[in-house]
Amino acid sequence: MKSILVTGGAGFIGSHTVVSLINSGYTPIIVDDFRNANKTVVQGLKKLVEQDLLIYQVDVCDKSKMNEIFEKHVFEGVIHFAAYKAVGESVDFPLKYYHNNLNSLMVVLECMKKHAVDKLVFSSSCTVYGEPKDLKEVDEQTPKVQANSPYGNTKCISEEIIQDYHAAWPMLKAVNLRYFNPVGAHSSALIGEYPIGKPNNLLPYVTQTAIGKLEELTVFGNDYPTKDGTCIRDYIHVMDLANAHVKAISFLEKQESSCCEVINVGTGKGTSVLELITLFESKTGQKLNWSFGPRRSGDVTEIYANVSKAKKILSWEASYSIADALIHAWEWEKKINSK
Repeated sequence: MKSILVTGGAGFIGSHTVVSLINSGYTPIIVDDFRNANKTVVQGLKKLVEQDLLIYQVDVCDKSKMNEIFEKHVFEGVIHFAAYKAVGESVDFPLKYYHNNLNSLMVVLECMKKHAVDKLVFSSSCTVYGEPKDLKEVDEQTPKVQANSPYGNTKCISEEIIQDYHAAWPMLKAVNLRYFNPVGAHSSALIGEYPIGKPNNLLPYVTQTAIGKLEELTVFGNDYPTKDGTCIRDYIHVMDLANAHVKAISFLEKQESSCCEVINVGTGKGTSVLELITLFESKTGQKLNWSFGPRRSGDVTEIYANVSKAKKILSWEASYSIADALIHAWEWEKKINSK
C-alpha cells in the first residue's frame, strides 16, 4: 500500500484524515509532537481503524529528524497539517505563529525535494480571503486581501511559498485546500476535537458549555451587519473535509505533469453563530448558557465557499449536514466526559 506522510496527524482534522486514508487503501504515517493534540485521540483512532499506527513524536520544524523519517520510508505524498491555528492567539503571539507555521512548511518542502516526494496537499484556510468586500461567497478567483490575523497571514505566505517552490522545482504537484470551518466528530464517537486548554473554536466551546465543563459560552459581537448581528461561517463536517484530502491525493496521482492548485473546501452555505446555537439546542435537547461579549480581534463578518471547483476537479462535495456535525460533536463530548 502507498504510504502518505501526515504531519499533525494526531490533531482534529489530521486524525479524521488518517481514517479516510486507511479506508481508501493508503498507509498513513503520522508525525506529531502532541503540543496541540491529545494522546487520548490516538487510542480512539487505533480502536476505530483496528490496527496499530506508526507515529513519530517529532517537531516538524526539526529538519534533521524529519530527514531521518523521509530516509526510513518511501512516501507517495505528504499531507501537511502541522500548524498553530487559533486566530485570537495569533493576534497576541504573532511571532509564535510565523516561526512555527512557516518553518514547518519549509522543512517539509526541503525534505520532499531531497527525497523526490512530489505530491503535497497543504492545509490552507479561507482566512486567505480576509474580509470579503462584495460577495460573501468566495471562489478561488476571489482576490486575496490583507488577512485579518497573523494566523491567516501565515496561510497566505505559505501558499506563496508553495507557488514559488513549485516554480523553482517543477516536479512538485501541489493542492492547497482552503478550508472553511471544520466541525463535528467521527460518528463512532471514538475520535473528535480535543482542545488543549480553553477551546478556540466555536463548537467545542458549545459542547463544553452544554456538558458543564465551561460555565458560559460567549458570543463575540452582536452588532455585525448580518441577519442576526452575529458572524456567519461555512461549517463543514470534519469527515467531509478528511475525505477531500484523500480526493486531493488521488487527483495528484493522476497528474502527468506539474500542477499547483488552490481549492475551496466547504458546504457553500453560511450559518450564523446564533443559528448554530439554536440548532444545537434543538438537536440535542441541551439548553446553553450563553451571552454576548465584545467583538473579537481578527474575526471576519461573513464568508462562505463557492465549491464548484472542488466538485469539478476532485469530484468531491460535502455529504454531512450541520445537524449531523452538531450531533456527532455532542456524542464525542459525552464520550470523553464519561471516563
